[in-house]
Amino acid sequence: MSEVLARLGAPVSCTRAPDIATVSLSGVSADAPPEATTITFSAPAAADLPATLGAVLVERLSADQYRVSAATRVWQFTARAAHVHREVAAQFYQAIPPRPVPAGKRLFWRSVLMLAANRGAFALLRRLRG
Repeated sequence: MSEVLARLGAPVSCTRAPDIATVSLSGVSADAPPEATTITFSAPAAADLPATLGAVLVERLSADQYRVSAATRVWQFTARAAHVHREVAAQFYQAIPPRPVPAGKRLFWRSVLMLAANRGAFALLRRLRG
């Protein structure tokens, strides 16, 4: 029985590392919520794997067997590992909103930036700084 690692919507880019035997598939997940997803396999890429694919389904068949399906094409290969990275920054910052900046600090920086925009005031700031 196979385990689905990821479903990626089109387009999916395929990148081969020149110095080590890895191949990466990068795209946007077809599942909700859509997020940037990269799957990196610790194995050399198949010779007929194109640089760009349409929608892709990546499955783990066994401990070291993987299948990549795109449209009517299927690639099956052996890899020591598969690493799935999902970009979760949007969900993280929704769960933990940034701390509001104190009014004093906002006023200070607004004043400094206004003074820095004026040539004479900028010279004064440089003298005060030392």
